Amino acid sequence: MTSITTERATISRWDDVQHSLTGGGDGRSCQCIWPVVSNKEWQSTTVEQRRDMLKDEIAAGPPPGLIAYVDGEAAGWIRIGPRSAQTRIVRTRAIVAATAEPLDDASVWAVTCFVIRRDHRGKGLSAQLLKAAIDYARESGARLIEAYPVDTSEGTHHSNDLFHGTLSTFLAHGFRQTEPLTRGRVLVVRQLE
Repeated sequence: MTSITTERATISRWDDVQHSLTGGGDGRSCQCIWPVVSNKEWQSTTVEQRRDMLKDEIAAGPPPGLIAYVDGEAAGWIRIGPRSAQTRIVRTRAIVAATAEPLDDASVWAVTCFVIRRDHRGKGLSAQLLKAAIDYARESGARLIEAYPVDTSEGTHHSNDLFHGTLSTFLAHGFRQTEPLTRGRVLVVRQLE
């Protein structure tokens, strides 16, 4: 029987963070830095610089994400934390127009990225990561979680396009769909109070 567990991404788990991010898709090149930098910063950094940025962020704490383990092997990642610290989110016009929450409210957290290693897809890791992320946000004093998933009920979607998560996963975990953002993506929220 497969054992799936989750842990907070601390600097002592750095090798596991890297193992999670490098198993397929864009995780290796992105290093999950996209949500916290501007387009200009993104375009002017190398993979190595992004990796260093993520390492520095994790070392400074609090953990900006969680790691999923399958039978003890790092297999997936989710980025979650205060929305105000994820600067790309608060600069995205569609999100700014759709959210009902003040952009500088640190009690509003956001889920912005999932990475699942190819060899562990289809095992429910995204759902496990989201469940653990909800608990982490609640324990950390978050009042509400926002996310910006892909609605996969129409059209075709490549796995690399699903790093925001899927609408069905969020709805299954108590999120409420609010406003459409862009073609195929929606804003979802979950109150934690």
